[in-house]
Amino acid sequence: MVDVSAKQPTLRTAIARGRVLMHRETYDLIKADKIKKGNVLTVAQVAGIQGAKACSQIIPLCHPINLTKVSVDLGLDGNANALPFECAVNIKATVKCKGETGVEMEALSAVSVAALTVFDMCKAVTKEMTIDGIKVVEKTGGKSGHWKQE
Repeated sequence: MVDVSAKQPTLRTAIARGRVLMHRETYDLIKADKIKKGNVLTVAQVAGIQGAKACSQIIPLCHPINLTKVSVDLGLDGNANALPFECAVNIKATVKCKGETGVEMEALSAVSVAALTVFDMCKAVTKEMTIDGIKVVEKTGGKSGHWKQE
């Protein structure tokens, strides 16, 4: 790991996004809360939070970070128009800490684990889903300051 002991702690945030693309049939089952494993959006939200908290355990050179906030928001999109898929579950994670290193990896982990959970819960209906577009869209704090994807 990189030595961050000389850095001053600052308030750091990161926002990441991604989505799970799917066909209308799967989307309708999620929307109607008819997936056999349970409420997809709620379970994926909790899984995403756990993913952020476990980031340093699954990515070898990530520092363990004392997170002060993790929020994972999932939303249904009935008009994704990403052929061959018509629909999506959109995922946004916001992570904060006061520390010596950023939380981009924790935000990406949160979105990734939430997306994997959506896939896992729906794979009995179909395996035809695509996890797409996972990326950091904004970060603040640290030496590089504020950055936002345009």
